[in-house]
Amino acid sequence: MKVNISIDMTPEEFRKLMGWPDVQELNNEIIEKMREQMAAGAEGYDPLSLMQPYINQSFESMGGFQKIMTNMMENYWSTNKKEE
Repeated sequence: MKVNISIDMTPEEFRKLMGWPDVQELNNEIIEKMREQMAAGAEGYDPLSLMQPYINQSFESMGGFQKIMTNMMENYWSTNKKEE
């Protein structure tokens, strides 16, 4: 038996459903700070160092998501093998 569920929602609605915070203002502040530093021609300016904490956090989040998906697939396959 197959069950398909289709949900039509905007990214904003999905964010609220998942309980994720609205980080648009934070994103705007980061971009503005980067623009200011680039416009000022700050010597030794490295945008990667400014974004490093957020990049690390994104990789950790992606790793967690991959673990969840892997566990779901492993459970699916082990359940189907038992039924056969």
